[in-house]
Amino acid sequence: METAEFLQALQTEGRLLAAAAEEAGTDAKVPTCPGWQVRDLLRHTGAVHRWAATFVAERLTEGRPLVEPTGLDGAELVAWYRDSHRHLVGTLAGASPDVECFTFLAAPSPLAFWTRRQAHETAVHRVDAESARGGSPTGVTPEFATDGIDELLRGFHARSRSRGRTPEPRVLRVRAQDTGAVWTVRLSPEPPVTTRDASGEAECELSGPAEELYLALWNRAPLPKATGDQALAALWREASAI
Repeated sequence: METAEFLQALQTEGRLLAAAAEEAGTDAKVPTCPGWQVRDLLRHTGAVHRWAATFVAERLTEGRPLVEPTGLDGAELVAWYRDSHRHLVGTLAGASPDVECFTFLAAPSPLAFWTRRQAHETAVHRVDAESARGGSPTGVTPEFATDGIDELLRGFHARSRSRGRTPEPRVLRVRAQDTGAVWTVRLSPEPPVTTRDASGEAECELSGPAEELYLALWNRAPLPKATGDQALAALWREASAI
C-alpha cells in the first residue's frame, strides 16, 4: 500500500472511532480492552495522535514519552479526540516526503512509517470503540488487513520487547486465505524471526480471511482457525499481545 492510501485509511478510521465513541458514551466499557472505558480509549488514542504528529511536525529525532490527558471527559473529550485526529491527518498530509524524524520500526521513510503506523493504530482502536457501542465492526480491505498482519509479525515482534518466545525452537505459520499472503514465524528464546514465505515445516498454522486474522492477531477477535499443535497456538495467543 502507498502512503496516500494509509493516510486515507487513517482519516476514515479516526472519524469512525469518534462517531462510535460518541454513540457509546465515555462511561461505556470496552469489551476488547478489559479494564478500559471509552474515556480511556479516547485519551490514549488522542494522545498517540498528538505524540506522532509532534515527531513529524517538529522533526524530532529522539523518542519522547507519551502523555495522556487526565481531566477531559464526556463531549469535551470526544471533541478533543476529533481535534487530535484532524491535527495528525493535517500534519502528515502537509509533511515533506523526505522529512527526517524518530521512528521505531523499519520503513521506506519516516513519513511512510508514521502514516502506516497511525492508520493501523487507529483501525484497531476503532474496533475497540465499536465494541463499546455494540454491533458488528466496520470492515477493512483484505489488503489493509494483510499489511497490518505484516507490520505486527515482521515489525513489532522483531523487536527486543516481544514476548512471543519459546524455550525451544518452534515454527508457526500464518496464512491469509483470501490474499494468499503467508508468514513463517520461527520462535525461540530470542525475539521471533518472521519471513514472508511458507518455507519449512510448521508445527501449527493459523489461517483465515485476512481481516479475521488481522483482528485476531491484534487480540480483538478469536483466532479463525488453528491446525496442528493447539498448545502452540494458545501460547502465541497469550504471549503475543501488544
